[in-house]
Amino acid sequence: MESSLKATHPQCERGETSEQPGARPDPSVPLAQGVAEIWAEFLDGREVGADDSFFEIGGNSLVGIRILDRLSQTYGVQLSVRDFYLAQTPARIAELIERGRDRT
Repeated sequence: MESSLKATHPQCERGETSEQPGARPDPSVPLAQGVAEIWAEFLDGREVGADDSFFEIGGNSLVGIRILDRLSQTYGVQLSVRDFYLAQTPARIAELIERGRDRT
């Protein structure tokens, strides 16, 4: 799957973001786990594993946009909405983030 990492996404209404925007990720935490933890924040604290499918665990388009914003702030890589929805799991999102980092 070819990633379009330069594409941006719209900000959610009222500019809402979760706590500590732009906070640096803990380097001792595997990337997929860090992505899963961000998902859990936006999915009402639900436990999220690296291979959980976004929509199957209760994700929706508004939550997806908010997660994309947080991922961009945290990891410095902008993913397209399309790539996010096609990837579907924290593990695959982590792969896209790694590819985005390699390009910069």
